[in-house]
Amino acid sequence: MARWVPNEQTTFARRLRREMTTAETMVWRALRDGRVAGAKFRRQVPVGPYVADFLCRDAKLVVELDGAPHDDPEQRVRDAERDAWLGHQGFRVLRFSNDLAIGGTQILVQRVEAALKTRRPGG
Repeated sequence: MARWVPNEQTTFARRLRREMTTAETMVWRALRDGRVAGAKFRRQVPVGPYVADFLCRDAKLVVELDGAPHDDPEQRVRDAERDAWLGHQGFRVLRFSNDLAIGGTQILVQRVEAALKTRRPGG
């Protein structure tokens, strides 16, 4: 089923895919090609009014990486609103710091794998 996404959001997502951060690159290498529990992840995917860093649509799981700007109180409020919106759409959101992504990618992968194994009922 095709989903309509605003053109500017698609353009923004494409730019994010081209300009991935070091943390995003490391996590993408770990998640791509079904490397975690056979799950298919996509990167920088438009979901409603947002762009998810990494998305496994089958498991309705979003993985977000947060750098220093996410420490700002106003950004935390926006992140909470975003997480709530995604939750209302049936998605689970896992947030990780860029520091963990870079220094502990395997820990991050283990947490994602655990989340994939404990899917929500009906999900």
